[in-house]
Amino acid sequence: MNARLTAIRNWIAAEKLDAVLLSKPANRKYAAGFTGSAGTVVVTPDHQYLITDFRYKSQVSEQSPDFTYLQIDKHESAIKHLRELGFKRVGIEEEFISYSLACEYEKGVPGIELVPMNNQMTIFRSVKEPGEAEIIRRAAAIADKGWEMILNKIQPGISENALALELEFYMRQNGADGVSFQFIVASGLRSALPHGIASDKLIEVGDFLTFDYGNLVDGYCSDMTRTVVVGKATDRQKEIYQTVLNAQKAALKAVRPGITGIELDEIARQIITEAGFGDYFGHGLGHGVGLEIHELPHVNHLGKVPLEPGMVITIEPGIYIPDEGGVRIEDLVLVTADGYEVLSHSNKELVEVPV
Repeated sequence: MNARLTAIRNWIAAEKLDAVLLSKPANRKYAAGFTGSAGTVVVTPDHQYLITDFRYKSQVSEQSPDFTYLQIDKHESAIKHLRELGFKRVGIEEEFISYSLACEYEKGVPGIELVPMNNQMTIFRSVKEPGEAEIIRRAAAIADKGWEMILNKIQPGISENALALELEFYMRQNGADGVSFQFIVASGLRSALPHGIASDKLIEVGDFLTFDYGNLVDGYCSDMTRTVVVGKATDRQKEIYQTVLNAQKAALKAVRPGITGIELDEIARQIITEAGFGDYFGHGLGHGVGLEIHELPHVNHLGKVPLEPGMVITIEPGIYIPDEGGVRIEDLVLVTADGYEVLSHSNKELVEVPV
């Protein structure tokens, strides 16, 4: 925790700020360990405060003992304390706070200057400490257990929603605190929807069936995707699946410190394009994962920053053909000093589910 505050304070000094205000839940947890649903973390060059209402007074003392608790009413903003503390130049999470709250700060605190932090907290969070990586590793292990279980539940006539519910319930029973996003369970023609969340559609023989899911452990996310064929795969299905698998393995093999997300994306995209499916891979190769399911680093055409040891990313190419179906294969990956560690251990060779 002290190292995190030191990094924030070094940035405050470099930007000549009086303080930074952190309201985004992931940033509050990262900086202060605080998991309440409301509050503002304030870090200054020599002190740290947590501004929230009475509901969280005890929680602040338990989770953030090094922070000074400043109380506000439930529906009140942090303005009165900001005014009393006399801040003038303040860093804000411009991607998170509302325009109305920014206006309220500017109106309520005379002379205050709000300075965009340009995602600096997400940059800090992108390199995981060993303890953070271990928590994500635990979450990934629960997801692997979930995959082993759900494979035995797939059968014609069961709905996508029923499978999603079974998977969520099982992971919660086995150590998950919750889900990291709404599960994608997409079968048949719906498998061509990259974000086809579970529906009432019934599983049919011959379907591609894609599961994209994750769970939470102590606030940290896992993320994994596997695609199967219900019954025997056709030659066309095998071709599509093998193309995605080849692309996924090639990009994964290239993960190392110093490579960029752009370069990884291009490795996978070239394989899919050369196989004739380039028009059907319309999203980026992956993304960072941590306290949020999508965070830095970018692993796509925006990924100009070289990867560093400690970053956790996904490698998830896909092919999605309208009126036919789609395949995505995704692993969760930790960048290490000499390459990578795959955190998703579930089989990713083509599975033909017996019917």
